[in-house]
Amino acid sequence: MKNIIIIALLIFTGLIQAQTNFEKGMAKAFELWEADKWDEAENMFERIAKAETDEWLPNYYIAQINSLKSWNEKDEAVLKAQLEKAQEHLDSAMAKSEDNAELLIMQAQVLTNWVAFDGMTYGMKYSAKISDLYTKALKLEPKNPRAAFCKADWNMGSAKYFGKDTAPYCEDIKTSIKLFDTFKPESQFHPNWGKKRAEQVLEECKS
Repeated sequence: MKNIIIIALLIFTGLIQAQTNFEKGMAKAFELWEADKWDEAENMFERIAKAETDEWLPNYYIAQINSLKSWNEKDEAVLKAQLEKAQEHLDSAMAKSEDNAELLIMQAQVLTNWVAFDGMTYGMKYSAKISDLYTKALKLEPKNPRAAFCKADWNMGSAKYFGKDTAPYCEDIKTSIKLFDTFKPESQFHPNWGKKRAEQVLEECKS
């Protein structure tokens, strides 16, 4: 009996240590990111992803970093490399976590990167898929503020492009901000972005 207890304690201690290592690594990666050291943060997330093969969050953040870097990228070769890397890590994350609203949202963001870069080439190719991804994310998590905001923001952009009224989507943005106010991420490392951008878009609605 004593041996069983010792073994159980050793296993428990090992689990706690592994969790602590994951948390320390994630905290360090966010610290680097917040210090505007994007490449170092990305490298840290990559190391965590290799060490913690069941965790989808490191892959998610690698995808997000590459998506964010791509918004204002003019060099197609650089953009392609970044978005292909984002896609690779999204695919890895989705293999680890099925029916994950946050991953569907990030997938839509990556496809939007392509549309923003070249609307004529990628608009027809990805527009319907982007809408479907946000719809599916909202169905999985009706109170997810990122799903609500990103869907409204995408619809607003589409309405502007086609010269249609954007007012209904301003109301949707307002609704998403209420969801941000009540949203609680699963942990300190789970996605919790978007509120500031939603507030900026709402201000644009008022101007």
